[in-house]
Amino acid sequence: MFKRPVPIIISAAVLIAAALLLRHCTSGSGVTYQTGAVTRGPITQAVTATGTLNPVQNVQVGSQVSGNIQKLFVDFNSIVKAGQVIAQIDPVVFQASVNQAEGDLANAHAALELAQLNEARTRALVAKQNSAQSDLDQATANLHQAEANVKIKEGALEKVKADLDHCTIASPIDGIVISRNVDVGQTVAASLQAPVIFAIANDLSKMQIDANVAEADVGAVAVDQDVEFTVDAFPTRTFQGKVTQVRNAPITVQNVVTYDTVIGVSNPDQKLKPGMTANVSIVAAHRDEAVRIPNSALRFRMPDQTPSAAPKRDQSSSPRQAGSGNKPGGNRPERRIERTVYVLASGSSKP
Repeated sequence: MFKRPVPIIISAAVLIAAALLLRHCTSGSGVTYQTGAVTRGPITQAVTATGTLNPVQNVQVGSQVSGNIQKLFVDFNSIVKAGQVIAQIDPVVFQASVNQAEGDLANAHAALELAQLNEARTRALVAKQNSAQSDLDQATANLHQAEANVKIKEGALEKVKADLDHCTIASPIDGIVISRNVDVGQTVAASLQAPVIFAIANDLSKMQIDANVAEADVGAVAVDQDVEFTVDAFPTRTFQGKVTQVRNAPITVQNVVTYDTVIGVSNPDQKLKPGMTANVSIVAAHRDEAVRIPNSALRFRMPDQTPSAAPKRDQSSSPRQAGSGNKPGGNRPERRIERTVYVLASGSSKP
């Protein structure tokens, strides 16, 4: 009768189970290292921020008088020179005011001449005792009043002439028109403040970035530091600049304090436009031959910070050393945290 090999099957199962158990035990006992080489090379400490590109000099050209825009002689991107006429306000009303003021001044001069004649005639009569002294006093007062009236009319004429001149708007600087805010036929009112008609930039080949640097980083920023920045319009190109000013006035937005840092930028090809957002990296420190290790080597997680080492409900979050106890007054002993870089040598890590 044929016998089943039961003992052989049982032995094979035991061997397989033992092998699996041994593999499971040995797989978790080893330590896996992720290594990185220590090298020498350049290393840079950078302060990052965002800012806006602006012209170095941006002049807002407005109107000092109210009226209708009669002509516009320039438009967006027009090159202008200092003193060049760029706009004209309808001068009809102001010319009429000048004509009226000139007539008033002529009347004042005529009244002055008459007052001078009366004063001279009265003085002669008083000298011959043919007129009373009071008549001379009255004639003299009329003369002084006529002289004062002439000065008043001269001032009024100068004012309306100035208003007439302000109807012709000229560029105050050499530059390029970057903004036009009015159209022909539009009415501008200068009763409260001068309305802005044009914005003229002096020279777009030299621009500046107004970057907002956080208060935690502003201590590392100084004048003449090198700057690298990018703009979204040219994401693959890196532009250069230098810090020209770190302003002391704080800028507070939603309890976040920043400081305006001005960065000078050369823009010879004029690819950079006013208003572009710049992603700035300010070189705070740089070393050419520095010993470099990966940043991950400086990171270390304490064992009690892992989820498996979380304290139980009836246990303290940190073990108490024997004999330490609490200090008088309820102060706990200070915990010292030391950071150590471990070097892998001969298969083992050494501090």
